[in-house]
Amino acid sequence: MSTTETYRYRTVEKHVQSMIQNGAISLGDKLPSLRMLSTKLGVSISTVNQAYIELERKGVIESRPRSGFFVRQRSMRLPRTETSATPMEQPRPVTRSGLIQTVLESVGNYDTLELGVVTPGVDLLPLKELSKITASVIRDNPRQALGYAPIPGDPNLIHQIAFRSMENGISVAPDEPIITAGCVEALNLAVRAICRRGDTVLIQAPTYYCFLQLLETLGLRAIEIPSDPKGGVSPEGLAHALKTFDVSACILAPNFNNPDSSLTPEDTKQEVVSMLAKQNIPLVEDDVSTDLHFTPKRPGTYKQYDKKGLVLLCSSFSKTIAPGYRVGWLLPGKFRDKIMELKATTNVSTPAPTQLAIAEYLRQGRMERHLKRLRESLEKQMDTMQLHLERYFPKGTRVTHPMGGAVLWLELPHAVDSVELFFQARERGIGIAPGPVFSTQDKFSNYIRLSCGSPWSDALNNGIKDLGKMAGDLA
Repeated sequence: MSTTETYRYRTVEKHVQSMIQNGAISLGDKLPSLRMLSTKLGVSISTVNQAYIELERKGVIESRPRSGFFVRQRSMRLPRTETSATPMEQPRPVTRSGLIQTVLESVGNYDTLELGVVTPGVDLLPLKELSKITASVIRDNPRQALGYAPIPGDPNLIHQIAFRSMENGISVAPDEPIITAGCVEALNLAVRAICRRGDTVLIQAPTYYCFLQLLETLGLRAIEIPSDPKGGVSPEGLAHALKTFDVSACILAPNFNNPDSSLTPEDTKQEVVSMLAKQNIPLVEDDVSTDLHFTPKRPGTYKQYDKKGLVLLCSSFSKTIAPGYRVGWLLPGKFRDKIMELKATTNVSTPAPTQLAIAEYLRQGRMERHLKRLRESLEKQMDTMQLHLERYFPKGTRVTHPMGGAVLWLELPHAVDSVELFFQARERGIGIAPGPVFSTQDKFSNYIRLSCGSPWSDALNNGIKDLGKMAGDLA
C-alpha cells in the first residue's frame, strides 16, 4: 500500500473514531455506508472499506451480514488518567535500585512478551538498509571501523547530528555534539559534570527509573515535582521547589516523558529555562522521544531557549533506528570540557562501526522517511492497545492518551498492587514496569507502564487479556 493510500484510510479511521468518541455515533449504531462516507470525505469506496476493515480488526466496529458495519457495544478508550504526585517536603535519598534491577532483567530476553521495555519492534526498524550500510562501511573503511573512534565521536556523525539539531531550531556549533553509548551514558556524563555527592537534583514525578538509578549510584538526593500527563511540569511547581530547596541541577523530559507521556507546552519550556537561568541552575534534558510525535510539527526543546549554555541535551537513536547499536549524543553547552574529560576516563570512545553506519544512514537522507513510517505505526499500535485495554482491564482503570512516544501509563483500581502484578505477570512470561520504580516516594503503587513498540499480534492480544485478568483478580 502506498504512503498516500495509507494516509487516506488512516484519515477515515480517525474520522470514525472521532465520531464515536464525540457521541455523534453511539455504541451499537450503524455506521454510514461505504458510498455515503466516501462521498462525504472525498475518498474512494475502497479506502473507506480498508478503514472499516482495520477498525473491525481492532475491535472498534463489527460487520453484520447483509446489514453493514456497526459500532461494537464496548469500543471506547478508557478514561484519561490525571493523577499526579504531590510536592515533596524535603529531599530524599534514592533507594529503588533493587526493584529497578529486577525490572531490567527482562531487557534482551526474547522469550517473554516484553511490554516493560520501550523499544520499537524489529519489524519497524530499517533492518535491511542498516545491514547493507554497516557491511559497506566496515568493508570500505576497515581502519576506521576496527580502530578507536575519536573521543568526541566520528566527525561525520557529529556533523550530521549538528545539522539535524539546527534544522530542529537548536543553536549548536558544528563540533559541539559528543557521541555516547546511548542516551543513558549521555545522562550519566551530564549529571556527573554538574553535580557532586550529596547534591539535590530536581526531577519530575513520575520519571524514568534509570534517572533514579543514576542518582542513587552517584549519591545524590532527589526533589520531585508533579508531572501532569496533560502538561508536564508546571512553572509554579518548579518555582516553589527552587524557593524551598537548594537545587544543584534539574533532570526533565519535556516531550513524551517516560512514563506518563506528558508534553510540556512551548511557553512553559521557555519559562522553565528562563527561571533556571536566573539562578544559574543547569538543566539536563532527556530528548530521546521527541522524534516520535504524532502531531504534524515536531515539539520544541528546552535547549532551543538556552542562551547561557546551561541546558545539556541528551538523546539517542535507540528509540528510532537501532537500540542495539547503542549510539547516543550529548549537546553539553558550557560544560563540554568537563564532559570530554569524563568521557575519556569512562570508555574512551563509543564503538566506531555503529557510529560510521548511522552517519552514513543519515547522510543518505533516509531518516525522515523512516521516522514518518515509524510514527504512523506507533500511533496505530497505541490506538489498538488502548481499545484492547478497555475490553480486558477491570472497571476503574484509567490510561493516558499520548500525543507521541511509545508508552501508556495505566492507573489501575486502588486495590491493585502493581509490584505484585509485575511478579505475577513475569511468571506468565509477560514483562511490565510497575509504578513504584518511577518515583522515590511511595506513590504510583497501582500504576503500570506498558510499551506500545511492537505491531499488534495474537500474542499481544492474549498477553493483554491475561494481564487484564490478573489485574481484575487483584482488584
